[in-house]
Amino acid sequence: MRKLLDARGASAALACVLVLGGALLTAQHKFGKPKSVIHIVTVNWKDGTTPDQIKAALDGVDKLAGAYSGIKNVWTRTVKVQGGMKNVIVMEFESEDALAKYANSDAQKEWYKVYLPVREQSITHDVTN
Repeated sequence: MRKLLDARGASAALACVLVLGGALLTAQHKFGKPKSVIHIVTVNWKDGTTPDQIKAALDGVDKLAGAYSGIKNVWTRTVKVQGGMKNVIVMEFESEDALAKYANSDAQKEWYKVYLPVREQSITHDVTN
């Protein structure tokens, strides 16, 4: 009888280990490594720039993305920025080629009409996998 109880206990323990092990494997966080390019711009505005001018420059990013097909997504609402900068603008480009073709494009030139007159300084970072 004792051997039967030991066998049942061992079977129950093994079942628990298998269930818990399976749950741990299933619960592992999944993430991706896309090939798109993230273009991050931190900005300081010129002294005297009004909130309406800043809004126009940031709204211009949405217009820019609508005009340039190589941009997949944009972010313009700054949550946190360091290093004395005021705002962050992020654009996700489909590829490195799309980012390269963006430079001096008609869409960029149009946005720059609103952005450059109020931009004091910007620092740009481009990241991909």
